[in-house]
Amino acid sequence: MKIEAIVDCNTILGEGPLWDVAEQRLYWIDSYGQKIFRATATGGEVEIWDVPQKIGSMALRKDGGAILSLADGFYFFDFAAGATELVGLVDRAGPNIRVNDGKVDKRGRYVSGSMDITEASADGKLYSVGTDRSITEIDSGIVVSNGPCWSPDGSIFYFADSRSRAIWAYDYDLATGAVANKRRFVLFGEEDGLPDGATVDAEGYVWSAGVYKSKLHRFAPDGTLDRTIDMPIVCVTSVMFGGPEFDTLYVTSMKTAPVPGVVETGPQAGSLFAITGLGVRGLPETRFGG
Repeated sequence: MKIEAIVDCNTILGEGPLWDVAEQRLYWIDSYGQKIFRATATGGEVEIWDVPQKIGSMALRKDGGAILSLADGFYFFDFAAGATELVGLVDRAGPNIRVNDGKVDKRGRYVSGSMDITEASADGKLYSVGTDRSITEIDSGIVVSNGPCWSPDGSIFYFADSRSRAIWAYDYDLATGAVANKRRFVLFGEEDGLPDGATVDAEGYVWSAGVYKSKLHRFAPDGTLDRTIDMPIVCVTSVMFGGPEFDTLYVTSMKTAPVPGVVETGPQAGSLFAITGLGVRGLPETRFGG
């Protein structure tokens, strides 16, 4: 196994690595820096776009461009023009609510949740954005929405409320996008960090970034811890498999921890990392719209 910082992008809050098969490019974001990045599999040819608000996540669209979770709602993004188009605003129960992590299900819906930026109130909600632009609330009572991903067949939806220290599993109806039978998949201990960004590999194992504790964790479908990887930075934020063979694990990070008592000591904090030699492959992401 080899861990390498491949882009010194100095992100304030790096998040959301996304490998696109059609373009053979990796995307990721700086939530607080309000930027979208794109690069080759090895971190070359870096391109950067600015967005008008704090950005929680993004996904590419079947019809071109991207769909974004910005602070107050969902937007389409045109890379050529650098312009946004409103899809819909969300219910912001308080001034500290913003939309955060999101991914696309196998039927082309974009599922994304909101969070309290003070990480104190449970005013966050989970939304499903349909291919017709409809926005449906599918869960609530969330402090920090993170890590949405699905089992390989799409029948189980995984989702973390970071402040609960738990990754939750739901039964997922691909036909309607509805969730049911919410149960705790795994509970993180004090030394595991908080569950942040996540992905599911081709074997159906869940990978989760243990933010603030320098950890990446891999869990079996029954919730058993399979392995833990120690990272050279404290604030590891999200993970995604990519590369031509889907055997590289890309990892984002943040430069400075936003919570009291956590000090980032890694000189490469804020960089984009690539981990090779894991002997594991990921799965392609669906584009919004199908």
